[in-house]
Amino acid sequence: MKPEIISIEEKLQERIKELSCLYKVSSAIREHSVSYENTLESIVQILKNAWRFPELATVEVKCETFHLSSNPIPLEAYSQTSIIHISDKEMGFIKVHYPASDLSKAHFLVEEQRLLDKVADEIALFFERQNIKIQEELLKQTAQRNDRLSILGEITAGIAHELNTPLGNILGFAEFIEEKTKEPQTKRDTQKILKSTLYSREVVKKLMFFSCDMPQDIKKIEIKPVITQALSLLRPNFKKAHINFNFSIQAPTLKAQVDAIQLTQVFFNLVINAIYYSPKHSEISIQINNDDMHYTIEIADEGKGIDPEVKDKIFEPFYTTKPLGEGSGLGLSVVHGIIKSHRGEISIAENIPKGTIFKIKLPLNL
Repeated sequence: MKPEIISIEEKLQERIKELSCLYKVSSAIREHSVSYENTLESIVQILKNAWRFPELATVEVKCETFHLSSNPIPLEAYSQTSIIHISDKEMGFIKVHYPASDLSKAHFLVEEQRLLDKVADEIALFFERQNIKIQEELLKQTAQRNDRLSILGEITAGIAHELNTPLGNILGFAEFIEEKTKEPQTKRDTQKILKSTLYSREVVKKLMFFSCDMPQDIKKIEIKPVITQALSLLRPNFKKAHINFNFSIQAPTLKAQVDAIQLTQVFFNLVINAIYYSPKHSEISIQINNDDMHYTIEIADEGKGIDPEVKDKIFEPFYTTKPLGEGSGLGLSVVHGIIKSHRGEISIAENIPKGTIFKIKLPLNL
């Protein structure tokens, strides 16, 4: 079908509408610079009025997750289309529809197609700028968090060193009193002091791990003996909680470069955590698998799972969901720090139908 012939005067009017439309689109982008949806809604209405037959035009735009139109799209229609490319990828389109019952393809103008292409470019630039802003903000937040953690690491290292000596004195004198006293009440009180002091020393040890103040001793060792020894030490914990465990390893002679003490610390923290949240008579599964480059340790429990709202917080230092006095909030942050220092990753997944899976991925060679 041949394009409809229009007069010079009409062409001039269309050119004025085109320039006016582009100006309004730019203004809408500036006005709604932080809102994708409001910006697109404004552009849709601006374009509708810029077309030759605005009362019959329907403008439709789709970009990334956004999809909207000026009014319902006709079932049978002719349309002009321009693709929206963001970072050289096709991310959507913008279309102007005319109902087939009233108009034909010939009623679209070449000038309108050029205008549509320019608006598609404006939308692409807007989304690119917004995405860059989001990335910059994420990088800023990450940098700020790293700065805070670095400062916190220095503070906690100092606190740990300052507390070590008085705690050692308290522990020594409490043990001496317990050994020498014959009074039952004094012995009971001394045992409470010993228990609290030992708990405090564990917190200090975690602070030192968190602040990376404990030197690493990386060696190529077999992984299975480290885990089996840790499980042997944890048997009383399993028995007391009436929980079973199942341990399997893909390659029994698997070797990797790792600090054995820190790997044990990671394993202890995660398993004790799993025991704490597991119901009686449930099972905790420990699996170790590997490929040519990495090995993974998965610890799966059958507890209540982790609330999605706190998943992003559980590795933060001093954050805990346990009651006061039952958790320092350092266990998982220590785990996270050790895994990162071994160039590894730790992630959380749901254990279907219930529970949580902690998955650690570590390189075989550092």
